[in-house]
Order: sequence, then structure tokens, then C-alpha cells
Amino acid sequence: MTSLPSPAPRTGARLLVDALLANGVSRAFGVPGESYLDVLDALSDSNVDFVICRQESGAAMMAEACGKLTGRPGICFVTRGPGATNASAGIHIAQQDSTPMILFVGQISRSMRGREAFQEVDYRAAFGPLAKWAVEIDEAARIPEIVSRAFRVAMQGRPGPVVIALPEDVLSEMAAVPDAPAVEPAETWPGLSDMMRLQRLLWAAKRPVMILGGARWNERAIASVERFAERFDLPLAVSFRRQMLFPADHACFAGDIGFSANPKLLARLKAADLVILAGGRFGEVPSQGYSLFGIPDPGVPLVHVHADPEELGRVYQPTLAINASSGAFAASLEGVQPPNELPWADWRAQARADYLAWTDELPANPGAVQMASLVRYLRALPRETIICNGAGNFAIWVHRFHRFRAYGTQLAPTSGSMGYGLPAAVAAKISQPATPVVAVCGDGDFLMTGQEFATAVQYGAPIVAVVVDNGMYGTIRMHQEREYPTRVFGTTLRNPDFAAYARAFGGFGVTVETDDAFVPALDAAFASGLPAIVHVKLDPEAITPTTSLSALRAKSLAERSGG
Repeated sequence: MTSLPSPAPRTGARLLVDALLANGVSRAFGVPGESYLDVLDALSDSNVDFVICRQESGAAMMAEACGKLTGRPGICFVTRGPGATNASAGIHIAQQDSTPMILFVGQISRSMRGREAFQEVDYRAAFGPLAKWAVEIDEAARIPEIVSRAFRVAMQGRPGPVVIALPEDVLSEMAAVPDAPAVEPAETWPGLSDMMRLQRLLWAAKRPVMILGGARWNERAIASVERFAERFDLPLAVSFRRQMLFPADHACFAGDIGFSANPKLLARLKAADLVILAGGRFGEVPSQGYSLFGIPDPGVPLVHVHADPEELGRVYQPTLAINASSGAFAASLEGVQPPNELPWADWRAQARADYLAWTDELPANPGAVQMASLVRYLRALPRETIICNGAGNFAIWVHRFHRFRAYGTQLAPTSGSMGYGLPAAVAAKISQPATPVVAVCGDGDFLMTGQEFATAVQYGAPIVAVVVDNGMYGTIRMHQEREYPTRVFGTTLRNPDFAAYARAFGGFGVTVETDDAFVPALDAAFASGLPAIVHVKLDPEAITPTTSLSALRAKSLAERSGG
């Protein structure tokens, strides 16, 4: 037998970059730090595009957005101590959103451990509860092994974030070890008996509903689900901030079950005699505060499909638990046959009619600028347009009224993290430069990560950021008015001129103060060819699409006075 030649010695940093290249990584996001200078040097003559960000939370959110779009781990590099803790917001998003991501953190040298050296943090302890796996590499020779495992952990089962600490001296240490092969996640396929049981449950049903959520989806899988829904004439809903999982213009689409969900859809779910939940977890938001179904017995035949067996029966005990990844389950639906007669055709048609009625009529809001104008503009953009947002009451307009029509067109955190929309948009535009990308942000939301507008300018990523400015932390103010009416505290904001902010960075900026200026401003932003901010001055009274601030306050006061 001919023995293979021994690999040439390489530094730990070079081993790390080669491991990334072996796994198809072409882009990473980060903020440079002296704790991983060796990696920066190794990246400098590689084919990895290193996107320099302005703060670690923005960098981590960009990596998370890439993981969400591609299904492969988004890669982020940060320095030790404050660099890592700044990035924790992105790790939390990846964990709650089931997004594959790997965060590499520079670390002190091994010889300094345990002395509370400069910026020393035990990352396994700090990120252990927040990430799917947190590890520190102890020797350069193990880098290919650990990076390979990280890719598998991040993608396999329920996807999530992995944190890898890189001691400085490990990165400069020499080791002669071979590269590991590229990692592909294992697909967990449902058993034939599972699919036959699903078919029998469907044949016995009169009022079935299917819900899509979670991760491990792709365009091919969604196409399979579309065909399944059509063959069964099945009403289909999506989970919170997962609207991109099924086209809103499809006759089977019945809406989403997020915050302020359509009451008729919630009533339909309660009246269903079979619920099929594929890919999702039925967390607090889609379950409407765990009130939609009983716990642990949901009170309705429930089929739960999930790639991680630990999620099956975690809260709700299903009639049929199917341990399968989303793509494998979708492919297996081709073999499930409908009954000779479908007794729920009117049930599906009414679900569709309820959705259209819920989203067709765009309500007027107080003030000169109407958010309905933004929604109409978004609906008219190309089908492949990516819409990004963070958290705040402004997002209700996007989630309730915009109609996502294609897979991969929504970037929004199910974790409810503010500041996500702008960095997600920058990452999406850098990754897909030919695709229109819009970030819809609140004023407080935007300034959580607003410095990443500089990253958009630096990399020539012409996003359009719509900053909805009502001069307050609107969601908190809404709750404050409900719980403590007239006692406003800690929610008022004094904001900059966001259009001037854009121009200061070298982008395009325009302000909207009247409704007739809305569409021309958006047109001009797209036509500029520059990263753009459309600063929308929204009346503070427009607290939700259906309620004004003063009406909310009056209702709360009346309830407290018994009126």
C-alpha cells in the first residue's frame, strides 16, 4: 500500500482558513482584533471575502442573515472580551431562529488562563446556555476536527449557533495535519409507516390545517409542499416571521400566526380536527402565549414534524411525532395520496377568503404620512425583493399587510431583536447584489445598529432603509399606555435627521413628511444607486395599524375607572 505524503506544517490560523475554504465559505463578517491577527493575515491571501463591520452585534447579525438565506453557517470573527459580548445579540437570534452560524472569538494565550488576564472570558461558560455548542481549541492539530464538527452541529438536527474560542498562541502554533472533508448535514427521513399514518389521519379529517415553520427548508422543499397543498386542497398557514415559507398569492395560503394574528385564523385552528406542524416549534408567539392548544394534550390530533427529536413532545404531545428534516419530509409528501373526495374544499376556500379580507383593506392612520403607501410600494416591487426588519410596532405593517411571494425574501428575527433589519439588509445585498433589498426600521430600532450603514457604503451595497420615525420606543410606549396610562417614562426619543445621516456617510437621504412624497422618495432612493435612507416622519398617534395612541390611553383609563 502506498502511503500518502505527510502534509506540510501550517499555522493554526492557516489550518482554520483552509477548513473554512474546504467547507465552501466564501464570505465572513467581523470586526478586526489583535487577538486573531494571525487569522486576518491568513484571510488576506485567501478567497474569503472578509466584510469589515463597525460593531460586533451588526457583524453577528449579518452572519446570521447569511445563514438564514443559505442554510449554511454564516461566519463571523470577533475579538475577545467586549467583542464577543457585543456579538451575543446575534448568537441569541441564531439560537431562537434556528439559524446555522459559527462565531470565532479571539482568546488570550493558553498560558494566561485563570488569571483574569486582559479581556479574559470563559466562553464555554458565557455562551454555553446561549449557543448550540461552545468550545475552546486547545491545540492547532485539532482545528480541522473541531471546525468540521462545528459545521455539522450548526446545520444538523435543529440548526443553531456554534461559538469557537481561538487562543492567540494556538493560531501561531505549527501542526502537520490533513484537512477534513467538507461537511454536509445528515437528512433525517420519515419512515414509510409515519407517512402512511399521516395519510390515514388526513383521510379521517374534515377540517385539517397545515402550519410551516422553523428551518431546514429550501425552494425545492417549498415547491413540494405547494404541490401537496394543491392535491389536498389544504389550508396552509405559516409561523411567526416565516411568511417566506409559502407564497402569499397561492390559493391555499391562509396567513401567519404571529403577534396580532387574524382572529379568524386562530378560531380556525381551534376548530380544526387535524393540525400538521412541519419544521416549527410552536413557541410562545405562534401558540399565542401557549393558549392556542392545551398542554401537554393539545386537544386536537397533532402531527409534529421536526428534525430534532428533542423538540417532539417538548411542550405538546403529538398524536404523530415524525422525526424528519423539513426538506426530507417535504419530498416524502409526494407519496401521500388524497382521498377520493375532499370534504374540506369550502373550509380551505373560506380560510383563503379570511386571509384576503384581513390583508386587503389597508387602514388609514393618524397624521399626514400613511403607512399604507409603503405597503403598496413594497407589494409592487419584484417578487424576489428581500424585505428585512428588526423589532417594533412599525413591523406590524410589514407582517400583516405585505405579501411575501417567494422563498428567501424575508429576514426578520423571531427572537424580537431590535437592530436586526439594517445589518441583515447589508448582508443580503452584499450576498445577492442583483436583488432589491429593503430594510424597514423603526427610529429606535435603526440606531441600535445604524453605524452599519457605513458598511453598506464601503461595500457599495445599495440597500434602501425606510426609517419610520415616531420619536419613541413605540412598542414599549404602547404597553406603557395600556398598563400605566398618562405615566409616560423612559420611552421618548430625540432623533437625528436620518436623511442627513445617510448623506454624511456618502449615501442618499430623503425625508417624507407628507403622503404624496412617499412614492417619489422611494423611487428616488432606488434610482440613486447608493445605499439610501428614506426618513419617514410618522405621527406618534399612529401606534398600531388599527389603534391611535390617544384611543389606547382612553380605553385603558376607562377600564381602570370601571367605565
